[in-house]
This record gives sequence, structure tokens and C-alpha cells, in this order.
Amino acid sequence: MFEHNRQPLASRTVFLLRLFYSFLMTLLVIILSLGLGTWGYHSLGGLDWIDALLNASMILTGMGPVNTMQTNAGKLFATFYCLFSGIIFLTMMAIMLAPAYHRFMHRFHIEDEASASDS
Repeated sequence: MFEHNRQPLASRTVFLLRLFYSFLMTLLVIILSLGLGTWGYHSLGGLDWIDALLNASMILTGMGPVNTMQTNAGKLFATFYCLFSGIIFLTMMAIMLAPAYHRFMHRFHIEDEASASDS
């Protein structure tokens, strides 16, 4: 997906396309995670669909739960969904930042080689 460190830096257009692709992938991860959470809170927690969506979105963004779970299955789901949401947050950040980080490191490597060849 990215150019090798010995290849020239990708054009600005390619970089922006990579950022857009990363944004779309992150959006897909959010939609799937929100769908999973909504389904779990509805099915296992016994919440209405709108309350399940609210709980799932609040947990996914790190705000915390809105409704308390009354069943053991709901409590277990909430526990695992909270852990899952923390991991998904880190995954989303990695997906979003990967093109920018790669470009920064690639440019740093090019500048480092240029200064080494000047010496």
C-alpha cells in the first residue's frame, strides 16, 4: 500500500487518496462496531433499539454507559463491549494516522539520506 523507503515520496494526490481511504476504513469500523454494540445491548441487555444505540455510541466514544444492565448476559456483554471499544479506538487511530505517519517517516528518511550524501 505504501511506497518502499528507497522509492520517491508519493505525490500529494496519492497521499490525499490514502487519507481518504483510511477515513473510509475507519468509518466502516465505526459502523460495524456500533452495529455490534446496538445489537448486543438490544438482544442481551433488553434495551429498546434507540436506547441500545445510545449506550453503544456512548461506550464506543468513551463517555460511559447510560442505562444499567439488569441481566447477567447484559452485564457480561457490556463488560466485553467496553474492552472491545478501547481496542477499537486504538485501531481506528492507527488506521487514520498510518498514511500521515508513513509520509512523515518517509520524508524524514529522504532528508536523512540527503544530509548524509552531502557530508
